[in-house]
Amino acid sequence: MSRRKKGEEEPTGPVIFGRVKSHLKMGIVGMPNVGKSSLFNIMTESDVRAENFAFCTIDPNVARVAVPDTRFDRLVEHYQPASIVPAALEVVDIAGLVQGAADNQGLGNAFLSNIGAVDGIYHMIRAFDDMQVSHVEGDVDPIRDLDIIANELRLKDIEILESYTAPIRRVARADPQYKNVMESLDKAAAHLESGLPIRVGNWTARDIEELNKVYLLTAKPAIYLVNLSTYDFQRQKNKWLSKVKNWIKENSPGSTMIPLSVSLEKYLYEASDEEQENYCNENNTRSMMKKVVQTGFRKLNLINFFTVGKDEVRSWVLRTGFTAPKAAGTIHGDFETHFIKAEVMGYDDFAEYGDEVSCKNAGKYRMEGKNYVVQDGDIVLFKHNAGGAGKKRK
Repeated sequence: MSRRKKGEEEPTGPVIFGRVKSHLKMGIVGMPNVGKSSLFNIMTESDVRAENFAFCTIDPNVARVAVPDTRFDRLVEHYQPASIVPAALEVVDIAGLVQGAADNQGLGNAFLSNIGAVDGIYHMIRAFDDMQVSHVEGDVDPIRDLDIIANELRLKDIEILESYTAPIRRVARADPQYKNVMESLDKAAAHLESGLPIRVGNWTARDIEELNKVYLLTAKPAIYLVNLSTYDFQRQKNKWLSKVKNWIKENSPGSTMIPLSVSLEKYLYEASDEEQENYCNENNTRSMMKKVVQTGFRKLNLINFFTVGKDEVRSWVLRTGFTAPKAAGTIHGDFETHFIKAEVMGYDDFAEYGDEVSCKNAGKYRMEGKNYVVQDGDIVLFKHNAGGAGKKRK
């Protein structure tokens, strides 16, 4: 438990809900038969069952998908390396939730536990009519479905928080140092009881420090994917879009909404490159898969840094705010322990000046120490003495 002394300052800098690590996952969540597994198959080029009945998916399916990045493509083009390794986002296809999941309806507790294991949520919403695709609630109503899922996650969080808080409350009666802990936990409980998710609360750094120990479901960042028919997506009109947008504004402000069409994505996925280009040009449309993947990556507060050379160009994934030694540790744990310094040039400088030598001549190549916070797009050469003095890692 956090036991800050009276008058001690709150931590400074950005405060973020969730696990403090760089290996984070996005989970696809929603009602049964809204297109989750079909989207997962397209995103990850997998072959997961996607059939017209509830609970087709039971155990979560997990895959990694490359994160599109034009900076990485440019570095590969420049260095022509023997090996390339793009950044990847881990995506989990979680079985459909139904009303009563928090009370273990359907396979509720198991599914909610699967959501607890991911770090962000793609919330898939069905906004298309199709008599061939059944809906567990009988008809298509995205607002009702949004309310059901949001309520089930909130009710589960109330249960989780009550269980977590009970032993702390007993200790706090005898130990006043736990007063601040209980204030944060009680504040979160009242917030959930009011009907709101944790991610939209007005939290102090102290609150977030305590709540990050509980891993609440509604603290996870959410991206709302509105699954439209091909026709509606191409004309960018659907009777539910404005209603869903308003629901998000009221219930999850700050969250992103991405309209897409899984039926269109499936067609484009199965088509040749030439067929894709012709179809998109003729119909003034495009795939949303790059946007979905990139937005998920950013919602997890992740950035990329690059290591480059003729042997390999690699995009590494790092949590926002991590220092150079932590970045070195993503390559190898010994590099963090035995970190000396980092040689850094920003990607934008590299793109402007054309190569490493020109960046050096322009004063855009610098040496950074252990307190340097790695920035998105940094190209880094780490120096360390793991296994010997002055070793380098490109």
